[in-house]
Amino acid sequence: MTPARLLRRFVQIGLGLVLLWVAAVFWLGLLYWAVPPVSTLMLGRWLMLQPVERDFVPLEEISPSLPLAVLTAEDSRFCEHNGVDWDALREVVEAADEDGPARGASTIPMQVAKNLFLWPSRSYIRKGLEIPVALYLDLIWSKRRMIEVYLNIAEWGEGVFGAEAAAQKYFGKSAKNLNAREAALLARALPNPLVRNPARPRPGHRALAGQLQVRMVRAAPFSDCLKP
Repeated sequence: MTPARLLRRFVQIGLGLVLLWVAAVFWLGLLYWAVPPVSTLMLGRWLMLQPVERDFVPLEEISPSLPLAVLTAEDSRFCEHNGVDWDALREVVEAADEDGPARGASTIPMQVAKNLFLWPSRSYIRKGLEIPVALYLDLIWSKRRMIEVYLNIAEWGEGVFGAEAAAQKYFGKSAKNLNAREAALLARALPNPLVRNPARPRPGHRALAGQLQVRMVRAAPFSDCLKP
């Protein structure tokens, strides 16, 4: 096979894989409207024969304090944007160092897109793929479904996924019975869930959670999209 034919073959295979991924995102996005979704991290652990703790629960079975805490900490304009906070993304990209865009550029739909269809390490390529997927998911899902999925696939420790598993592991109770302090501790663990332990928070973690509780009170009037 000549080099030109070999190159053309590689291009065809690459385009085929891209189209296959796009089709998977399209159909799984529709399927996940009604079916409990599975994140790439969960799939990876199952393939490595590692345990996964996750009990998918509807948003009605999660304390209202937790989605409010997560929105306040991670995506304060969740109810306003269409999946991407363009102003925040522009500011973070402009200030980014050689490690690529920081977590602050990610909305909750972008984090859902990453968790369901992409890989965890930061890069401009991944960020570029997150954006169209986040816009698509925000278009076909309600805001309540978006936050419900996020709270059920977020990683809260080694092999611990979702609010119910996290609430049981760290506080010995169901997600429905979490109080505002516990919700704030869980929300502030998300940026580094393998290090931050909500049940035994370090001083910095406790301080961030306390500040978040104050912000949650002010943010409550701007979370109407979470109501049924």
